[in-house]
Amino acid sequence: MSVFAALADAAAPIRERILAHPFVRGLGDGTLPGDQYQYYLKQDYVFLIEYCRVLALAAARADDLQVAGRFSDLLNQTLNVEMDLHRETCWACGISPEALEDTRPAPTTLAYTNHLRLVAETSDLAAIVAAILPCAHGYWEIATALRARGLPRVPAYENWIKAYTADEYAAAAHWLARLLDRLGEERPSGEAEPALRDVFLTSTRYEYLFFDMAQRMEEWPI
Repeated sequence: MSVFAALADAAAPIRERILAHPFVRGLGDGTLPGDQYQYYLKQDYVFLIEYCRVLALAAARADDLQVAGRFSDLLNQTLNVEMDLHRETCWACGISPEALEDTRPAPTTLAYTNHLRLVAETSDLAAIVAAILPCAHGYWEIATALRARGLPRVPAYENWIKAYTADEYAAAAHWLARLLDRLGEERPSGEAEPALRDVFLTSTRYEYLFFDMAQRMEEWPI
């Protein structure tokens, strides 16, 4: 079993909980309340800012120019394309540019991005890839599962599913999985999976908590 397959297998119970979460189900069938989706979009914008920093650190950790270039492309795509589309989506959903830029991270968003930044700043490239795969590959998995059930009749939710099942996005997600397998193979025999499992599982748990946070519209208690 490949490194990514083994980690995905270990995280399968959490991924099942994600697919069964009311926020994700509502996104798929069109019943998700609009205010919860607005909250999600704003927090996801904050997340993407920190995610870009993680991609930049991944490019710096790359051991060859091809991998560094691919991470640079992902950074450019996220920073200069995806985030512009995100701003347009927010505007279409009733979130003003001022409200979006004024968004501050909720407790779960801050904890998740701190986890990713810590891994990116203190670990090797394999650990960084393991940390971001539950998001990068996980969104493709979620959107694929939702699309198989039929697209919702809410344009914003339909567009979300289509974006994360697009060929370009799928190619990037699968490339990251293959990269993790290669990096894992380069580690001493038997060391790759245990060293990366905690990072991968922690990120997968935060993926669940991120959707849960959006459903609860989490705020700081004090």
